[in-house]
Amino acid sequence: MPVGNPEQEIDALPPEISRRLLQGSFDRQRFLRWAAEQQQGLDRDAANRLDAVEPPAPDDFPPLPPPGSDEHRRLSALGLQALDRGEVALLVLSGGMATRMGSVVKALVEALPGRSFLDLRLAEQRALALRHHRPFPLWLMTSEATDGPIRDALGGRLQTPGLAVFQQHVALRLRPDGSLFRDEQGQVDLYPTGHGDVPDALRGSGLLQAFRAQGGRYLWIANLDNLGATIDAALLGLHIERAHVLSVEVVQKAGDKGGIPVRYQGRPIVCEEFRLPPSFDAATVQSFNTNTFLCNADALDGYAHPWTYCVVEKKVAGQPVIQRERLVGELTFHLPTRFLLVPREGEASRFLPVKDPAELERRRPDIEAVARARGLL
Repeated sequence: MPVGNPEQEIDALPPEISRRLLQGSFDRQRFLRWAAEQQQGLDRDAANRLDAVEPPAPDDFPPLPPPGSDEHRRLSALGLQALDRGEVALLVLSGGMATRMGSVVKALVEALPGRSFLDLRLAEQRALALRHHRPFPLWLMTSEATDGPIRDALGGRLQTPGLAVFQQHVALRLRPDGSLFRDEQGQVDLYPTGHGDVPDALRGSGLLQAFRAQGGRYLWIANLDNLGATIDAALLGLHIERAHVLSVEVVQKAGDKGGIPVRYQGRPIVCEEFRLPPSFDAATVQSFNTNTFLCNADALDGYAHPWTYCVVEKKVAGQPVIQRERLVGELTFHLPTRFLLVPREGEASRFLPVKDPAELERRRPDIEAVARARGLL
């Protein structure tokens, strides 16, 4: 078989690999286009970067009413009515492996002694169901690596009303020359194509259509390891009253690196720093994307815009590999977007990410305070 002919290589894959690709919604034709682009000498930097962006405008951040104010109570009441009607679902991005914690499934890491991140999300679902007197939809988007362990950990709890698990997509890693990457045993390497799989994977699961048919209107999307991100009645009420389509939670920067709010072609978007033009200084933007989104379900169900699959170079077993990934923040490129500047400190914190053991130890008191305040312990 000639090296550098991905189509023939795919045809010759073992049946078990072909089954995994089918289960992971592998798009053969798209992948072959990626391989051809690599073979033609794709400029990774040029493929990823936007041509021009501007700092966000002040009115991109509508002011949030302070807790305890009449406005906060009024918006909370509006949000609670929507929650009582069953119009909200929580989608938790659960495909991550905790590589800095020994490459274990992050959902199963103990966020608090005896309580994993998954346990606390399930407790959150129970608390919401009790509060609003109806099953609460909690959807876990897994990856191929985390799907089996999470399902095993759930066991009989998978039958909990409103709880559902679905898997994001997969692709094959490439070598820089456009051929399929193979490890030392000659095996190809599958990987998840990113949190930007949400619209397609969710539609493929049937959950979104069934949710809308039952009166569902709003979907909260949050990272598994950010236990600060949960349902908030006042933020929901603000989203509803101001007719937002997509609300994105951001916080004040504190040495963070990653996605930031900017304007692109005159519209507010979230842009990862590696996609910014070289002339734009990310330090001029003092807020940071938490990867928490509140989106109208109809907008997400009808989402069919072309998606950018960013070109990412990584090392696997010391060898360079190329993979294409899509970012959930690209929803902001196509849907009308407003930013919500939310707190990152104290019991009201909505940003408690955990990336490594040291950060987990530092954050455990905050995680416990937030969990107790929400009735999860």
